[in-house]
Amino acid sequence: MKKLLEGKVAIVTGAARGIGKAVALRLAQEGCNIAFTDLAYDDNAQKTETEIAALGVKAKAYASNAAKFDDTHKVVEEILKDFGRIDVLINNAGITRDGLMMRMSEEQWDIVININLKSAFNFTHAVIPTMMRQRAGSIVNMSSVVGVSGNAAQANYSASKAGLIGLTKSTAKEMGSRGIRANAIAPGFIITDMTHQLSDEVREKWIETIPLRRGGTPEDVANVALFLASDLSSYVSGQVITVCGGMNM
Repeated sequence: MKKLLEGKVAIVTGAARGIGKAVALRLAQEGCNIAFTDLAYDDNAQKTETEIAALGVKAKAYASNAAKFDDTHKVVEEILKDFGRIDVLINNAGITRDGLMMRMSEEQWDIVININLKSAFNFTHAVIPTMMRQRAGSIVNMSSVVGVSGNAAQANYSASKAGLIGLTKSTAKEMGSRGIRANAIAPGFIITDMTHQLSDEVREKWIETIPLRRGGTPEDVANVALFLASDLSSYVSGQVITVCGGMNM
């Protein structure tokens, strides 16, 4: 039986570990060739590259600062030379620099906005000409439930993730006539290296707010990314799908 993404090519940003890695592996399981980026071609990137290739697809990691416009266009040109096409873009790169707004520095604000939001614009801008020529493509932006509802001590992160929702909807409206879809995923409390930095008390209180009474896994998010990347969602565009165990409803 033909796999959902057999022969297609996806770019996944920030995929050396965490949610991005889980997404890249899930797409690869369905036959997708994977080009992924991270800040450095380090041990994590090499390991992820090997794990993806072991699934029988083409995999290549690229060191790139997604927040830099020119760097992004150069890496997309490299990917096109190496893979020949781009069918899916998963804008996953993201960081946090939490703090109360009155104490937040300009640097904390700028770095989160640049990496979380500007990077998605950069990659979308770079891949759209190729997708327009192909008259097909799926763009998935990794937002967050705090981009929908806000969160104390995360003004920068919440603003960046809310901005991704606006970017998603605008892209869907502009590009729909060219066969390009754009959607966003808004994860809730997902168990990753980032959430492991929280205290047990904070994690327990957070889980108490979730109707399913558990944190999500990167694989939970990856399954939704697969749906949005594939033709299973061929009539879905401009939408925000929350993956939060019912926390945000």
